[in-house]
Amino acid sequence: MSTYDYIIVGAGAAGLNLALAMHADAYFKDNSILILDKDAKDKNDRTWSFWEKGTGHWDHLITKSWEKGAVKANNETIHLDLQNYTYKTLKSIKFYEFAKQTLKDSVIDWKFENVEKVVQNSSGAAVITNLETYEASFVFDSRIPSSYSLTNVNYLNVAQHFKGWVIETETDVFDDTRFIMMDYNLKDGDSTSFTYILPFTKRLALVEFTYFSPEIVEDSTYDFYLTKYIKEQLHIDQFEIKETEKGVIPMTNFPFEDFDQKHIIKIGTAGGWVKASSGYSFKNCERKSKNIIDFLKSGKEFYRDKTPKKYKHYDQIFLEVLTKENHFGEELFYRMYKNNSIQTIFRFLDEQSSFSEDLKIILNLSSSPFIKGFLRHLKAGFNA
Repeated sequence: MSTYDYIIVGAGAAGLNLALAMHADAYFKDNSILILDKDAKDKNDRTWSFWEKGTGHWDHLITKSWEKGAVKANNETIHLDLQNYTYKTLKSIKFYEFAKQTLKDSVIDWKFENVEKVVQNSSGAAVITNLETYEASFVFDSRIPSSYSLTNVNYLNVAQHFKGWVIETETDVFDDTRFIMMDYNLKDGDSTSFTYILPFTKRLALVEFTYFSPEIVEDSTYDFYLTKYIKEQLHIDQFEIKETEKGVIPMTNFPFEDFDQKHIIKIGTAGGWVKASSGYSFKNCERKSKNIIDFLKSGKEFYRDKTPKKYKHYDQIFLEVLTKENHFGEELFYRMYKNNSIQTIFRFLDEQSSFSEDLKIILNLSSSPFIKGFLRHLKAGFNA
């Protein structure tokens, strides 16, 4: 049995953010650290986008950034002037390559093995892979608990599921100074579905058809709406698909944090690091990794998430609406972006807003579906 101080299970955004943060902190310079992942991380398997103020930690890796955006809903275009924020996008392959190069000569080992089981014991935890067994004082585990399911009726479950094409055109088509956060001009029936566009150049863009819905659709459905949007909304007849990406991101009130143990800490999606009302997670990985490092340096016995409880309640009201009245999604997000500054919305989604800002957003969303969702949330709380 090989022994380490720390083991990180999963080399995705969460695992590598944590590993790089440990590598950069002198506190861990004499610790042995192991990263385990079955995948070689040699492909661009996803695109991460996020907003932040000023210079960021990953600016040297980003593909493109924007200072303006737009939301198209209710037959209206809402222009977003980000002012002191910037919206940035990062291709995963750049992040993987940077992590490999940075960690290459460090105390951190990186092995490509399939983790089959993680078991806590009296002094730490054991990680069993298809090749070997490892032991550590702490294991940071990004595997989603087997008890989580999108169809579990005991929790509110919405999936952000999508398929995107990076397309290249023969002529200048895109306004590469402005990203499209949500375009509801083409929807799948009454579902909360929209198109998301990241224009890298005037001829190259990621066009993604996205759902916030309880049900997943067939692959051909994404293709149908992507083709229809490109032809009818963008008026593009000739284009080449350069890359394809797909994903399913859980937006849920499932209690992932309940699966933390004394020596096993869940990270990433499995640790509840995905913002339940928006599906964004990359910046959370950076923030939550810092929280874990602060915990390890504190000497405290148990790790506890620092998210203010009020945001869990806000997220649950959003989920109540999107789960029970999915047709209202366009109106919900229209009211949110129409009646609030994008800076206030970003602070709200970053869980850094004041109570007065929270109240303003909630009052602007006031409607029959939202009020019913709020009352259902209250009832669920009283029952609990």
